[in-house]
Formats: sequence, C-alpha cells, structure tokens
Amino acid sequence: MGKRTDKVNPQRKRVRFTKEFKLEAVRLLERGEKPAAQLALELGVARNQLYKWQAQLQTKGEDKAFRGSGAKRLSEMSEVERLKRELKKVTEERDILKKAAAYFAKELP
Repeated sequence: MGKRTDKVNPQRKRVRFTKEFKLEAVRLLERGEKPAAQLALELGVARNQLYKWQAQLQTKGEDKAFRGSGAKRLSEMSEVERLKRELKKVTEERDILKKAAAYFAKELP
C-alpha cells in the first residue's frame, strides 16, 4: 500500500495570491457591501478561503499574516527562535556523538 503519486485533477494548477490581493479581499469582505459568495466568485477564489484569510489576518495581524512559504530569513527570526533552532541542532549532534562513543567503546578490549 503505497502513497499515491498521481494527482486527482492534473489539469488544475495551484493558484498563489499576493499579500496585497489577500488584504484587499479581506477588506472587501469586511466592508460587507456584497455577500461573501458573490465576492468570492468575482475574485475567483473559494468562499471559505476568504474566511480563512480573514481569520489569519485577525489572529496574526497585518504584519505577520500571509508571510508566504519557506523559512524566515535569519534577520527576521527572533532571538528565541534562533536559539531554539541552534539548540535543536546541537542536541542532535550530541546524540550522534553519544551513539558513536558507545559503539566504539564496545569494540575496545
């Protein structure tokens, strides 16, 4: 039982929207001049996607919402995030060295 590699709808391309587009869509949604379904049709997005963008904007704020994919640049990382990442790396290195030391200790007479 393997993982399926074929797509459900291979003709459909994934659409990516810019941060500005999302902010404007949420602004139009919150203005309430048109129903969400009509607004979604006009913008070419799913209605539930508008609500997801709205929730993300409310929880994270305009600065941190819609950051895009990928890791943050090191300059944008907070000190705590950077230290957590470094601690994880050092902990993994330590565990590898512990296993290597135990392996070589077994071979000694």
